[in-house]
Amino acid sequence: MRALVEVARTGSFTLAAERLFVTQPTVSKLVRQLEEELGQTLLRRAGRHASPTDAGRLVLAHGETLLAQAAQMVAELSELDGLVRGELRIGIPPLGGRVFVTMLGEFRRRHPGIELKLFEDGAKAIEAALLAGELELGGLLQPIDHARFDCAPLAADQLVLVAPAWSAWGQRDTVRLAELADEPFILFAPGFALNDRIFDACRSLGFTPDVVGRSGQLGLILAMVRGGIGVALLPRSEVALAGRDGLAVCELGDIVIPWEIVLGWPREGYLSHAARAWLAMMGEG
Repeated sequence: MRALVEVARTGSFTLAAERLFVTQPTVSKLVRQLEEELGQTLLRRAGRHASPTDAGRLVLAHGETLLAQAAQMVAELSELDGLVRGELRIGIPPLGGRVFVTMLGEFRRRHPGIELKLFEDGAKAIEAALLAGELELGGLLQPIDHARFDCAPLAADQLVLVAPAWSAWGQRDTVRLAELADEPFILFAPGFALNDRIFDACRSLGFTPDVVGRSGQLGLILAMVRGGIGVALLPRSEVALAGRDGLAVCELGDIVIPWEIVLGWPREGYLSHAARAWLAMMGEG
């Protein structure tokens, strides 16, 4: 069931295999066995892409509930040991991951018996994993659905233009986003909610960004910008930490694209002792 959920979530058997830490043939075999057991075709395969059939959507609706209930059962069983042992599953977005480092160290010092299991992906994937019960806490990008999630603030900033230092923007401190209509853009990997914010901002000014590359790693994005492949819109603080050598960094003068990371958890979900201890630790700050 977890294999089916991951394939449906990513649209790819290969990406699902990476997330499950198994081989692609293993994922295909698991899904095929489930289809044979249920007597239904659950996924529509088109080349490398896979999407759920009508039967698949029905099974997924029940499957995600079953997985969430199984995760809750494990969490409740771990409560029998208090904070002596157990695990805490946290989703950490690649952008903004630095804000977790100090907290991870402090939590580990306070509760050495709790294993910290970290899930690194974009905010959209973290949100889905929270709702499926695969994670207890996770970094989300505002705005979030407050009917489904509670949250606590982590970091707030706004996006700036990052371009090669030798480019036309190298001598500018400020640029209007509308001036970038003809520039090639480097965006984030699928699953990053920040892509939607950037597209919405560009479309509000009458253009759609020309995407020439994508990555989920800040270092690779900056390397592609330095290499002249395209420009990027990134949080000011993240660029400052990574270093500005070979880069031009310009404020956006005609629009503000906010970047606000919060720690989120399902409003109706179950929080283990470990998760509650993490939130209490945050509240002390």
